[in-house]
Amino acid sequence: MSLISKKWSVSLVASGVLCALSAEALAHGNGMERISVVGREVNLVGEAISASQGYIGQAEIEIRPMLRTGEVLELVPGMVVTQHSGTGKANQYFLRGFNLDHGSDFSTMIDGMPINNRTHGHGQGYTDLNFIISETIAGVSYKKGAYYAQVGDFSGAGSAHMSTANLLEHGLVSVTLGEDNYQRLVALDSVATDSGEWLWAVEANNYDGPWTDVSEDLGKVNVLLKHSKKLGDGQLTLSFMGYDNSWNSADQIPERAVKSGLIDELGSLDTTVGGESSRYSVNAQWQNEQWTASAYAISYDMQLWSNFTYFLDDPVNGDQFEQVDDRMIFGGQVSYQQFGELAGKPMTNLFGVQTRVDNIDEVGLYSSKARLRTGVVKSDDVSQASVGVYWENQLALTDDLRTVFGLRYDYYDFDVKSRVDVNKHGVALGANSGTADDDKVSAKASVIYTLNDEWETYASIGQGFHSNDARGTTINVDPLSGDKADKVDPLVNSLGYEIGLRGFWSERFNTSVALWSLSLDEELLFVGDAGNTEASRESDRRGIEVTGYYRLNPQFTLDVEYAYTDAEFSDDAPEGNEIPGALKHVLQTGISYQGDNGWFANLRARYFGKRPLIEDGSVESDSSLVSNLRIGYQTHEWNVKADILNLFNSDAHDIDYLYESQLKGEAAPVEDLHYHVIEPRTVRVSFSYNF
Repeated sequence: MSLISKKWSVSLVASGVLCALSAEALAHGNGMERISVVGREVNLVGEAISASQGYIGQAEIEIRPMLRTGEVLELVPGMVVTQHSGTGKANQYFLRGFNLDHGSDFSTMIDGMPINNRTHGHGQGYTDLNFIISETIAGVSYKKGAYYAQVGDFSGAGSAHMSTANLLEHGLVSVTLGEDNYQRLVALDSVATDSGEWLWAVEANNYDGPWTDVSEDLGKVNVLLKHSKKLGDGQLTLSFMGYDNSWNSADQIPERAVKSGLIDELGSLDTTVGGESSRYSVNAQWQNEQWTASAYAISYDMQLWSNFTYFLDDPVNGDQFEQVDDRMIFGGQVSYQQFGELAGKPMTNLFGVQTRVDNIDEVGLYSSKARLRTGVVKSDDVSQASVGVYWENQLALTDDLRTVFGLRYDYYDFDVKSRVDVNKHGVALGANSGTADDDKVSAKASVIYTLNDEWETYASIGQGFHSNDARGTTINVDPLSGDKADKVDPLVNSLGYEIGLRGFWSERFNTSVALWSLSLDEELLFVGDAGNTEASRESDRRGIEVTGYYRLNPQFTLDVEYAYTDAEFSDDAPEGNEIPGALKHVLQTGISYQGDNGWFANLRARYFGKRPLIEDGSVESDSSLVSNLRIGYQTHEWNVKADILNLFNSDAHDIDYLYESQLKGEAAPVEDLHYHVIEPRTVRVSFSYNF
């Protein structure tokens, strides 16, 4: 096999996992136990197709102190993960000048299954990672930008593909105890038998949180069961995931309520908000050196109670509302790699088909008081189906110059049926029932020039897209006012390009630099009084990202990641051209210690700068700086560690919004800053036993 075919045979699996397996492992069907790289130490020179992709290994996840499960995505350079509500809710994500809300322009998958929820009750692309047991993640492949034919919906800012392990080096039982009644139990193990490999994992988590007048009362349970075996000349993997969670929330609060002394920064104006959610999935994957096939079924539901405007719309009962999502998701994908030559030049072609169907029994919005429904605003039954077909060609023109060209076709079909005739506002909602469809062809291309064994340059361009909420594609009347409403485009185009440089020097220094630009035909922006996102204007973004990972010596490793973004709406408008929530500066840095004497430590700092909260830029959020520390000691069997989260007890904000709300007793709405403070310093201690 030629050098180009040997390398690319493992980097183009349909699930998008980056060259984590050696060609030998794939050929023999041995699976994840043959991982040959560990995260930042992997040399992607000669394998990557842009400077904006990389791989994160379990070793890096394991050493990182994290407040929440979703912060695993902060290992993606330039990504910021925060929270504006209870621990059980999906996180807020920021990347490349996007306030991604809960995932609107970033595609996330695990073991070939999508995590983003389309036409979701709380927000388009809703990405809840709480069902993942972080100790089971074998690796995360991230790809920023829209230059990769395998990635379709929500691809503007990029994507992350997580893979769980098939076989573990040892079993583990871990107990974590912390302030505010934090309790976490994790147990996992695997065994190799004549019939294949079996892996199981269980997580239970309880947490009350630091809030003044709300106990989060988080109760989360996760289960993973996975079986892998040789089948034919490949490997078959069957898995089951189960997740159930309930929690109370401390949502964002208005600044004036704190300044007046009505509440403190850890207080709440509605102590009855929170949520319940569950996710159950079965998944089958089969893979050999050339073919990859998978199929999945997911059962998902959520009830979420929020109150962002208090008494603005209803001075008597208040503005609490309930969002509902109840769905089944079915889908799968097949891909085939063909190795050959073109005019004597090594060439690889990748062909793939992806399909997904969301059968949503209900996606709804209700007014409520203390979690009791007081009226329906809208409730719909939605069927949304899509199919994507792609082709990607990689050609080695010389030993140093290679090209990548991809084409992708996506087709979407939407069917919306209102479940109510007339809502609480007297609006006839039958007019919003209907069907719609749309399709899109996307092209991607990269040129890669290898300077030597240690340095490589890239030039990439690609079209991407995000889908819009199906209800917006058929809407005719506003459910609040009854006025005529404008439909949204089902699929929204984006166009990005970048030039980049990657270096891997002496197996100690790993760096990448990317200068990028992205144009989006339509923003999705958060709407405070509805608790969701809605379509906005065209936008342009441009920026630079620099990453560096340096192994100072066998014990110490230093990493620095910096991202700068300039983001603005494309058109001139009286209200201004700034994009609310668009981050300009993100800096993350850390130093890790792994001693031969059993001691280990990781100290990290994350900074993100001021960002506009209104289109004219007259109001900005403050910047934020938070540090976390992990220190521990391990033997062959035992591991004891302490996490000090928010080490310097920063009172910075996790999130800031500017919108109107009305407190009880106020005569009129007030436009005000609404924010959610970073959780105060907290200490958590873990005791683990390996067996």
